Amino acid sequence: MATHDNWRKSSYSGEGDGNACVEIAASPTRTAVRDSKAPARATLTFPTAAFAAFLDTLKSEEFPLRNG
Repeated sequence: MATHDNWRKSSYSGEGDGNACVEIAASPTRTAVRDSKAPARATLTFPTAAFAAFLDTLKSEEFPLRNG
């Protein structure tokens, strides 16, 4: 499912700690997640709808993101 050309990092990944994040690769039915520091290690895969619901929850007011 995941090939070397369809992995992407968050747009929030920048200089400094930008390499300490996860990358995702999406297909119509599955979303894979891996550690950007160790891309050769195992990946986690989720049904695309479940991963989208997870992201929506993170972005919602019910789960506010905290800085620091």
